[in-house]
Amino acid sequence: MKAAKLKKLSDGELLKRLDEAQKELVDARFKAATRQLKSPKDISKLKKEIARLRTIKRERELGIE
Repeated sequence: MKAAKLKKLSDGELLKRLDEAQKELVDARFKAATRQLKSPKDISKLKKEIARLRTIKRERELGIE
């Protein structure tokens, strides 16, 4: 998801998406270890999305927007 779309999410939706992305990352890492992952780029995409979500969450905590 793009950062602009992520910023429009409510706090609850943001936390839910963060939790989902972290679970997807664990899944992707497991698939990579068992050689079932189709695209290794998926892991880096998930890591970047998690970083974006955490950044937006922290900005909201600090009152920055």
